[in-house]
Amino acid sequence: MGEKKISGAEALLFSLNAEGVDTLFGYPGGTIIPLYDALYVHADKMRHILTRHEQGAIHAAQGFARASGRTGVCIATSGPGATNLLTGIADAMIDSTPVVCITAQVPVNALGTDFFQEADIISMTSPVTKWNYQVTTAAEIAPAIARAFFLAGTGRPGPVVIDVTKNALVEMLDGFEYEKCKELRCYNDHPVVDTDALERAVELLNGAERPLIIFGQGIKLSGAEKQLRELSERGNIPMASTVLGLSAVPSDHPNFVGMVGMHGNVAPNRMTQQADVILAVGMRFSDRVTGKIGEYARQARLIHVDIDASELGRIITPEIAILGDAAEALAAMKRTIEARDRAAWFATAAEQHAIEYREVISKDLKPTKERVTMGEVIDGVARATGGDAIVVTDVGQHQMEAARYSRFARTRSLITSGGLGTMGYGLPAAIGAKIALPNRQVVLFCGDGGLQMTIQELGTILEWKVGVKIVLLNNSFLGMVRQWQQLFFERRYSSTPMTNPDFQKIADAYEMPHRRVERREDLAPAIEEMLSTPGAYFLEVKVDEEDCVFPMIPGGAALNDIMFNESL
Repeated sequence: MGEKKISGAEALLFSLNAEGVDTLFGYPGGTIIPLYDALYVHADKMRHILTRHEQGAIHAAQGFARASGRTGVCIATSGPGATNLLTGIADAMIDSTPVVCITAQVPVNALGTDFFQEADIISMTSPVTKWNYQVTTAAEIAPAIARAFFLAGTGRPGPVVIDVTKNALVEMLDGFEYEKCKELRCYNDHPVVDTDALERAVELLNGAERPLIIFGQGIKLSGAEKQLRELSERGNIPMASTVLGLSAVPSDHPNFVGMVGMHGNVAPNRMTQQADVILAVGMRFSDRVTGKIGEYARQARLIHVDIDASELGRIITPEIAILGDAAEALAAMKRTIEARDRAAWFATAAEQHAIEYREVISKDLKPTKERVTMGEVIDGVARATGGDAIVVTDVGQHQMEAARYSRFARTRSLITSGGLGTMGYGLPAAIGAKIALPNRQVVLFCGDGGLQMTIQELGTILEWKVGVKIVLLNNSFLGMVRQWQQLFFERRYSSTPMTNPDFQKIADAYEMPHRRVERREDLAPAIEEMLSTPGAYFLEVKVDEEDCVFPMIPGGAALNDIMFNESL
């Protein structure tokens, strides 16, 4: 930039540009006006997507990151603008999503005076960020941004908050220089894998009669999809996925046995309890995966591979803990893994799949009830898209049904809120995913409860012509809470029935093609119309009000304690 004087706001914009950022999600306000002025002057350097709420901005940045593998960026003004990001920051932290959040702050000389729209966002976000930092001078901006991107996108990814006081945004600098951050003292972004531990792990797997690989989102984050498949294929070892791991392996891979967890498939849950060796990669043993900890895989010798040292032994103590990148670890293990005849072990999976089909799947996909089921809708979309769409979900029953009945041909094709379970996540995350990958079909599944938490983001779709296909599964209930009330609280539906607006009129107001389906015979034509219509589309399907997601492992129960219906 030579010796030309620039403002701190311009330095911030140029720093983002140097990191390859081309898209920002945000919402303006008083203290952040200098940055928006720089965006106006340098419109050729950055695209700013105006969302309708700051929570929408960060969820869109998360969807952008999850779909593309790049770090998402959102910006907000001080006070309520910054605090409105908190839910998304916490969500990104627990789900390892790389986002850089830039918040404006009141002038440095006003800090601590309860100045208009002052909020201590640094203290608020400390527990839910990889790093946060308050910039108080223009000279600090470029180094802070460089460090933010390095930390957000390396090791176990996560959110970073940079809080910039208004005086730093308006101060002038003599020129601009930017140096990317490549390392930090006391931060090991790429730990060296212990070769002795890898050798012992392979020895366990080679000697196992009933080995099982359980993988999570760490596979996608490290780009280890190929290494995972090759290890499984060479060793003839079945693979199971957590919710966030789904799509890392094609759904039709012969060694893939399904999803583990509370609403997972029967086969991998029961195989977890029967396996003699479990290789867990890039997953954190969430309570939704393990069920009752004391009863989890008690007979298995456990190998845990993760890039985050704090996850090793935090919930389940493994026999072999391997700190390192999943791609490197799996590639090394593949070289010495031995092929074994495990036909009997795979036959166990087939037997359990048959039980699940008889008890649950056939009733979901070929129901005798009058109302359409959620499973029918999701299965219909999966068939129509050939499993090639990016599936985004909100949180609730539809989320679990989407995880169960969607098909995935490509990695990074399921985007959903995992550990925090954030309702309202779906619509803005779908917007971010579509903006990141405009040539991919993006289908959002949402419920009537979650949709209304961020429904204003339909305005973002209208303004930016974002071609998201929205499938609303409307049961006029907060469905997942209602399911627990139905099963465990004698149908005492406390504050879960919903009086909804006419969603068709809302779609019409946002100039979005739309259709409502109430009869089964209308479903397939409606799905075809949705997918063939250019741009955005709003498909509302009225589903059974007391439809439940089965199979289900009740809270606090062991993985063997599987409910197939309301009476079991």
